[in-house]
Amino acid sequence: MHQKRRPFLALATAVFCLSAFSASVALAQANDTIKFGLSMPLSGTQALFGADQVKAAQWAVADINAKGGVNGKQLEMILIDTAADPQLGINAAKRFVSVDKLPIFLTSWSAVVKAVAPIANREKVLELSVGANSPEIATLGDYVYTTFPLADVDVSALAQYSHKTLGKQSAAVMYINNDSGVEGANIYKSMFEKSGGKIVAYEAYDAKATDFTGALLKVKAANPEIIHIQGLITDLPQVIAQMRQLGITQRVSSYSAGYNPKVIEQLGAAAEGLIVTSLAPGVNDNPNVAAFIKRWQTTEKRTPNGLPYTQYLYDSPYIVAELFKWLAKNKLPATGENLRKALITIKDFDLPMTGMLEVGADHRVKKPVYLLTVEKGAFVPLATIK
Repeated sequence: MHQKRRPFLALATAVFCLSAFSASVALAQANDTIKFGLSMPLSGTQALFGADQVKAAQWAVADINAKGGVNGKQLEMILIDTAADPQLGINAAKRFVSVDKLPIFLTSWSAVVKAVAPIANREKVLELSVGANSPEIATLGDYVYTTFPLADVDVSALAQYSHKTLGKQSAAVMYINNDSGVEGANIYKSMFEKSGGKIVAYEAYDAKATDFTGALLKVKAANPEIIHIQGLITDLPQVIAQMRQLGITQRVSSYSAGYNPKVIEQLGAAAEGLIVTSLAPGVNDNPNVAAFIKRWQTTEKRTPNGLPYTQYLYDSPYIVAELFKWLAKNKLPATGENLRKALITIKDFDLPMTGMLEVGADHRVKKPVYLLTVEKGAFVPLATIK
């Protein structure tokens, strides 16, 4: 009977050893990889922007790994589609925290960033907003930070420039009725009035609207000297096109969502004079940007949709890499608490595409504001506000 048990024991021992070996290999592979999450819209109305931002982040991960990764470990990005929908953003955050066990994730779009903030704070996982602009993001809790300047940076600068430099005494504001639109419009109104100007029309439109005639007729009747639109890339060209069809000829401004070649492609001559903001340096400000644009033209045969946003997304894995390097240097485990400590301790990041980034104790970042305008079918520099 003992002889019969020996083959069984040998087999069991072999299976155990094989399992132990497989487990050790899996653990070694896991220890050789540093993971973080990225949730962005790859479907839905915002996919045009989201897909290019994701591509920029993927390029950065590949570039970091090609140069040895993070202290010899490969950086791995786990990607989930949010369709810019808050509930899908919540689902993604839960997946990152509960399934993937990630101590850090990146996301964007103001409504999504706000929706997932309670999860980040409750689970003590670091959430980095990498492109949303709602000023409320700075107040969402200890574990939510932005690496992208909020609307009170560029929209405030634009409102002041419109009144003080362009000499516009009256303005109308049109805005999409969502978090980004409402808050951005309020900032423009407040700053324009604080500068000494007067808001003569203040009109909201539904996020799903395609006919803006009612709001535009009110704007036309108010006869402002300049019109600011706080919208999205999907609706901005439609609003401007219908504006011109109604004989509204005043100069138009918008924030960084308007800095997109699609706007000029769709509007043609109607885009002339449009003023937009950018919170990232251009080709004349940073030589890396020219190479970045050339990379797009070589691989994608076009320029990116929302160049400044793609610059910030390219830089975001470099921030993640620096945080993990700090943990390794200080021999700390990869937890959300320690990554948050790394972020506020390092504070200053020198990044390839956007340059120096200082993360403030107030959860905000400050950057120069670049104003551009459309001349002869192209965006050209207008002013830099520091």
